[in-house]
Amino acid sequence: MSLFLANSSDPVSHIVDKPIGNWRLFDVDIMLSMVTVLGSAIVLVLLLIYAAKGSKTGQASLGNRRYLPAGKFSALVEVIVVYLRDEMLIPVMGARLAARYLSYLLSLFFFILILNIVGLIPFVDVHYAIYHFTGLMPFDNVPESKTAALFGGAATASISVTAALAVISFFVVQVQGFRELGIGGWLEHLCGGRELVRGSIFLWLVIPIIFLVELGGIFVKPAALAIRLFANMVAGHTLLLTLLGFGAVALNADLGFFAVSGITLVSGVGAILITFLEVFVAVLQAFIFMFLTAVFISLMAHEEHEEGHEGEGAHGENHGHPTAAAHS
Repeated sequence: MSLFLANSSDPVSHIVDKPIGNWRLFDVDIMLSMVTVLGSAIVLVLLLIYAAKGSKTGQASLGNRRYLPAGKFSALVEVIVVYLRDEMLIPVMGARLAARYLSYLLSLFFFILILNIVGLIPFVDVHYAIYHFTGLMPFDNVPESKTAALFGGAATASISVTAALAVISFFVVQVQGFRELGIGGWLEHLCGGRELVRGSIFLWLVIPIIFLVELGGIFVKPAALAIRLFANMVAGHTLLLTLLGFGAVALNADLGFFAVSGITLVSGVGAILITFLEVFVAVLQAFIFMFLTAVFISLMAHEEHEEGHEGEGAHGENHGHPTAAAHS
């Protein structure tokens, strides 16, 4: 088994989710992504609790300064939360729905973000470096199909993780639909809306087609969320690991000191630049997952299905809820 990142001839092997040694629970292998998800969730909760404490209103003796967050991290989290709420969620969902689902959507954003960031940190290779220099291994005779690392890896590069997140969003969206529209309104939504269902009898011919398309869309939307996040993470990590492996390939080819040094330097600089891009992608993909979930929730709002859409302009003006934009 390769001890270091550059020693692997297959960069995808560092991305594929693997069981951890001989760890099993209820006769099921414990995957590296499971531990990473759990550990990242604990770290996220602690970080957000710390940020929340720093965002509390201070004593009256501080004057206006008591409203300022205590610490840069708390200020950063507060800026992100306020921006996402006021500039992204409220314009799409309206103030009422944004307030109802703000906790879930922000939790979704920060959770995916920390998983993406953890995936950029080479915890797995640090584990193997420690094992190499100390001679200590938590497991004996670990095959290539498993890993001896106890934490790390790109959890969001595992389709099981992204699919689980998408399934949760799927149920949140459907619960919103039943809660707001009821069973009848939910079925009308799948049939193209009240205007079509209660309109001319000649329009009923297209209702079965619309129903099948909308029914398929219920499942396609969360599937697209899962695949988009999974594919972007896999592609980015594969590119980064391929660049980092060029130096090892040149060394194994015995091209000489200067050639190996030049290739390693160029690939290293490229890897650094790609890492900055990966950080941007990590934030962007967390935002896209959260934002599209918010859009899907807003499409199940009662205002979207009022007969004749009366007062639609006033609703959009008062709540920032552009109906046409949400549907697009």
